[in-house]
This record gives sequence, C-alpha cells and structure tokens, in this order.
Amino acid sequence: MAKIRILIADDHAVLREGMRRLLEQEEDLEVVGEASDGEQAVRLGAELKPDLVLMDIVMPKLSGIEATKQIKQVSPTTNVLILTAYSDTQYILGLLEAGACGYLLKSAHSSEITGAIHAVQAGESVLDPVVTRKLLQRVVSVARGTSGGKAREQLTRREIEILKLASRGRSNKNIANELFLTVRTVKAHLTNIFNKMGVGSRTDAIIKALREGYVTLDDIPSEAGDE
Repeated sequence: MAKIRILIADDHAVLREGMRRLLEQEEDLEVVGEASDGEQAVRLGAELKPDLVLMDIVMPKLSGIEATKQIKQVSPTTNVLILTAYSDTQYILGLLEAGACGYLLKSAHSSEITGAIHAVQAGESVLDPVVTRKLLQRVVSVARGTSGGKAREQLTRREIEILKLASRGRSNKNIANELFLTVRTVKAHLTNIFNKMGVGSRTDAIIKALREGYVTLDDIPSEAGDE
C-alpha cells in the first residue's frame, strides 16, 4: 500500500514533534519532512514534492497563505491542508484562493486530522464546521439582498440531507456511515448536487445552498462541541 507522504510546516517544534508521532501511528501515513518557517516549507515542498503539506498560517519569513501559493506553483499535485489556531474569514478566504483544499483548527481531535488527510487525498475539500459557519456568516452578510441565481433543478430530500452533513464537516465516508449508504453512492449524489447547482466544489455548493435556503446557519455548529 502506497503511503501518503506528508510535510509538516509549523514554527512550533513541540507541535511538529507531536504531529509526527500522531501521523506515523497510521500505517498509510509517512512524514517526509518538517519546516519551521514559510520559506523552508516552499523549499522542501519543491524538493520533496509531498502528497500533502500540513500547513500553519502564521509562520516566520513567509505566511502560510504565500507559502501555499508558491508550493502549488512548484508542485501542483501537492495538496495543502491548513491546521491552525486562527479562524478569521480573511485567512480562510485567502488560503482557499491560494489553493488550500482543507482548513482545520488545532482544537480538532486526532481522528479528525487523520480523517481530513485521507479525505483530501481522496479529492474532497475539508472545512472545520466552525470555520464553515464563519465563512457562511460572511457570505450571508455580503450576499444579503442578492439572489445569486437558483439551482437549475430542485434538490431531492436525500441530496439536501447530504449537503447538510457536508456543511457540518463530514467526509464522504462519515456521510455514508450515517445514512447507511456506500461511499460510491454519496459521491454520486454529490456529483448530482454539483451539476444541479452549477458548482465545482463542496464549499461552493454549501455557500449556494445557504443562499437558496437548502442549508441554514442553524445546521452548522457554532462551536466545536455543538455536535
């Protein structure tokens, strides 16, 4: 079984050491390098071309946003998963625009972090529920009074159910287990949702679903313990 090769980028040595130990408990995860600042993260990203970079936002020399941009330029196939203490919408939007495909808070449980790594490598985008709520609150504020265009077709009850679970940060596997479906069926539903809504990602689908009333902020936990 091919292992997922990971680069950890964080300026706190204790966190890097703890994260390495956590990740290497998983048989299919391998930490191939550690970076203590943004410039080193870019250099090691170019040299090692890891499958995934676990990236902090605030680092010396180069921010996580700029480091993400540069890593995606030199190694487009490398996925970037943000793990940070910051949940400000300016960081969230900046990192998503830079090419990050996941955003977790450091308060996440170890199983959530490893689950997010596997989800990202499977082609999913991952957002912490608290982060999603903040992002959508901003969308609601900006989009208030605008329709943004309706989905081309009405979503089914099952599709709405899946969208609501996705907005709570559930992976395809988690959704499948909760609804007693196969992962393949969940992926098929998500493809139908994207096609109906005219979007290309989970985040875009959730934002549009919020605008159209399929999902409300009440469906998304305001704190990590609201589940």
